[in-house]
Amino acid sequence: MHGRPLVASILIFNLVVVVAVIAVLVWSGTSLAQPETVRQGSELLGIWGVMAAAVAVGMGSLGAAIAVAAVGSAAMGAMSEKPELGGRALIFLGLAEGIAIYGLIVAIMILAKF
Repeated sequence: MHGRPLVASILIFNLVVVVAVIAVLVWSGTSLAQPETVRQGSELLGIWGVMAAAVAVGMGSLGAAIAVAAVGSAAMGAMSEKPELGGRALIFLGLAEGIAIYGLIVAIMILAKF
């Protein structure tokens, strides 16, 4: 039972970090409408974009790994008592793995902007 608050806190931390990084990138003060500003700040924005993408993928993968570990061990325990629960366990494992896919999608969106 002590693993659920840990997973929830890591997922909330993951969400906060991704939102904060996106907010920093969006409101960085560089106007993308002016070509000379883009040339001056493009290197800095490119570094921030790569860092944001790395944080999104890394934290999403970490959250997914913790969620899959918790769900997988619980699913194996449930399947040892009732083997017909295997299909339902796969659904919950897929939902836990979706966290990593969301991080990857956010990273692709960030990199596409820069």
